[in-house]
Parts: sequence; C-alpha cells; structure tokens
Amino acid sequence: MKQVIAARTDLGMGRGKLAAQVAHASLRAYEKADPDAVRTWKGEGQPKIVVKVGSEGELLDVAEEARRAGLPAALVRDAGHTQLEPGTATACAVGPAPDNQVDAVTGDLSLY
Repeated sequence: MKQVIAARTDLGMGRGKLAAQVAHASLRAYEKADPDAVRTWKGEGQPKIVVKVGSEGELLDVAEEARRAGLPAALVRDAGHTQLEPGTATACAVGPAPDNQVDAVTGDLSLY
C-alpha cells in the first residue's frame, strides 16, 4: 500500500509552499480512502512518494486516470493567498491503495 503525490514543477513554488500543497493533497486523498485500505496503509508506515509533473494538463491527467481507476485521489487548487493565483492546480494525491494500482497511474513519473 502506498500513496503517491504528483506536484507541478512549472509553478516555481517555494519549498514551503510545495510542502503545504503536498500535505493538503495527501490528507484529502486519505480522507476519501476505504477504511480497510487506510488501516493497512497505516500499519505499513504510511508510505508516501512525491513525483513531478510539468504542467497543469499532466496533473489533471493524473487525477482523471485515478478517478477512472476508482482510486482515492485529491486534486488541490490553491486559495491564492500567497504565491499563486486563486484556483491554480498544484498537486494530486493518489491512494492509499495497493502499490500496483497506484503505479498504473503514476509509475511513469519521476521522483520530485
């Protein structure tokens, strides 16, 4: 079991902003996951991997693929209070779910 969070590289987010967006995505997807999957994931140490996407289109593709696969997923859009325009898509978490199911959506993406 794992969770993969895809984050955009083209926005120039600062490290703190990036960390916050990844955390938002992680929590939101976790809240959507099946309770049994969450229990197993927690028991395995809650593995999380952060990967890169280079554009909004790539990020939206990840979210759509996860949705079609029936996986818990959460697309984050920034509120626009600091570095980004309101509504900017920044990150998408997929899982927690079985590794092979998450990899089917995110396995071709490079580590952040």
